[in-house]
Amino acid sequence: MNTRRDLPDSPYLAAAGGRKPTRVPVWFMRQAGRSLPEYRALRAKNTMMQACFDADLICEITLQPVRRHGVDAAILFSDIVVPLRAAGIDLDIVPDVGPVIAHPIRTAADVAAVRPLDPATVAPVADAIGMLTGELGDVPLIGFAGAPFTLASYLVEGGPSRNHEHTKAMMLGEPQTWHALMTALTDVTIGFLRAQLDAGVDAIQLFDSWAGTLSLADYRSFVLPHSTRVFDALAGYGVPMTHFGVGTAELLGAMGEAGASVVGVDWRTALVDAVPRVGPGKALQGNLDPVVLLAGWPAVERAVRAVVEDGRRAVDAGATGHVFNLGHGVLPATDPGIVTDAVALVHSS
Repeated sequence: MNTRRDLPDSPYLAAAGGRKPTRVPVWFMRQAGRSLPEYRALRAKNTMMQACFDADLICEITLQPVRRHGVDAAILFSDIVVPLRAAGIDLDIVPDVGPVIAHPIRTAADVAAVRPLDPATVAPVADAIGMLTGELGDVPLIGFAGAPFTLASYLVEGGPSRNHEHTKAMMLGEPQTWHALMTALTDVTIGFLRAQLDAGVDAIQLFDSWAGTLSLADYRSFVLPHSTRVFDALAGYGVPMTHFGVGTAELLGAMGEAGASVVGVDWRTALVDAVPRVGPGKALQGNLDPVVLLAGWPAVERAVRAVVEDGRRAVDAGATGHVFNLGHGVLPATDPGIVTDAVALVHSS
């Protein structure tokens, strides 16, 4: 296992770790790519899957928003389906669609065929992390993975879904098959995050993008035990761990129980209102609506200041810290200059 970098002056690590930062830290989900012309120039020559398994490209794309925007953390350029592809599942990321699974997992036999992740299959990711920790200086690097439920939803549906009908049908109608699938995917997720941590990332985030489609009762029964196992397995690394989902206002309490030190909040819930839902001893991350960045600078300035102030109220109400972020990812049409200006405004607030 690599020795972790000592970054005592990092505002991000301070806020995420329950210490007082020197300024409000800010980074953006999906900052590595999408809206940046330098990213699009690289992607014009490589598919998403090619880029995700090329150490040099991973390194360069991860660094691009740090250079341009001056954010307080880098997030590894990757995709939540990378460990699935590495584990032998036939899938691709189709432009303007998302992950598409050649043979959706629908039966117990399909579940039994899901293989564990061999760390050697994600060696380019580990190699990129080694390069990045040398390049980033005092900027921390966040590793990430998709949560078991969100991975399962792609595998069972065969791709993105509005209603998740096949996923919920398996979950509710074949619970034994469901839990077997979630157990296998939890192992894959732990393996992928462990590979990143062993390579030297300074923090991790678990993306449960589709958890908000579930009721609280179903989340507790069918998802929470598996997400908890991810955080339990990695707690010994001693790094900040963030748990994030979209549309999870009713789930924040359960998500706060899973074991992460930071809980992400989307734009639908005020940060100060999230504090009692999440529970004590947690920092909050969020939660500017990504669409605000398309509304022009006066609207962005008002909204950024409001989120910073909401974060201060959340800390006064008992949150252990606030990391400024979006309530989801940067949208492709976002002007990079607006993002740079928003970062500067957070830092000056």
